[in-house]
Amino acid sequence: MAQSWGAQHLKSGDEIIVSNLEHHANIVPWKRLADKKGLTLKVIPVDDDGQILLDEYARLLTPRTRLVAFTQVSNALGTITPAEQIVAMAHQAGAKVLVDGAQSVSHMPVNVQELDADWFVFSGHKVFGPTGIGVVYGKEALLNETEPWQGGGNMIQDVSFEEIKYHNAPNRFEAGTGNIADAVGLGAAIDYVTHLGMANIGAYEHALLEYATHHLKQVPGVRLIGTAANKASVLSFTLKGYSNDDVGKALNQEGIAVRTGHHCAQPILRRMGVETTVRPSLAFYNTCEDVDRLISVVSRLSSSSR
Repeated sequence: MAQSWGAQHLKSGDEIIVSNLEHHANIVPWKRLADKKGLTLKVIPVDDDGQILLDEYARLLTPRTRLVAFTQVSNALGTITPAEQIVAMAHQAGAKVLVDGAQSVSHMPVNVQELDADWFVFSGHKVFGPTGIGVVYGKEALLNETEPWQGGGNMIQDVSFEEIKYHNAPNRFEAGTGNIADAVGLGAAIDYVTHLGMANIGAYEHALLEYATHHLKQVPGVRLIGTAANKASVLSFTLKGYSNDDVGKALNQEGIAVRTGHHCAQPILRRMGVETTVRPSLAFYNTCEDVDRLISVVSRLSSSSR
């Protein structure tokens, strides 16, 4: 959307607002566009728990705000943002809104019509589909007035050497032979989680998150990073006396898969005073027994460091 709608409609002096919670994927395209076109990039701050400060956001909105782009769920902290309120405030200011749903689609029900965002985007692998495919949902009229991102076969209605007529959305954004196999795989993944029920998945993962949070907080030396009241099932933490990579390796030796590093979200981790964390991501296939194994390893490390 940055390279199509953004390149087509934004001009020098226009303002884009993102939040401090963003994954690099929702920072880099806008920053590159801002540098290229002389746009102003503003950032919604968060509090010490990792929650969006709506009063500060309201102050950032001006008549020059053309786009607000923010995540529905933070990948690094698990914070669930007040998405409908953020969208409504942006629209009241006359701005368009893009919501990054990469972290929300696998954890909670999402109704794009109720959300009322102009665009909603997510990655296929986040909802247990193949890698290399994603989704852009957009309001139909807005998509139809947006220039194609890429040109090629299959996205045209008519071609002559004098004029090219494009199909309406979605075909105008599908240059070349479609990624058919991955689209079938993504469709199967969406059918699978829909059959399980996103509300059921969300409720189960929330209970698992509460269980894990309670027990992890009891381990001496553990610092939880991101303690918003409303969270998806993501835990970020550090352990005193150990590098995050050391903790990750110890967990790996017990068959427990976590991610260590900056999680492609350096600004929010730096806001929390760290460069990296250990991040277990809990899903509907996890159990309390899995959490117990994780806590056991972290507790053992904690005891041996004292």
